[in-house]
Amino acid sequence: MKIRNSLKAAKARHKDCRVVRRKGRVYVINKTNPRFKARQG
Repeated sequence: MKIRNSLKAAKARHKDCRVVRRKGRVYVINKTNPRFKARQG
């Protein structure tokens, strides 16, 4: 999992990416391609 400053760039890389908030952190998750997981905060 990558920790990034901007998740907008991470979300644009794949069509199935979703931005999710959990416990005050922002995540990008991708069911079909878990390679694109990212976290912010």
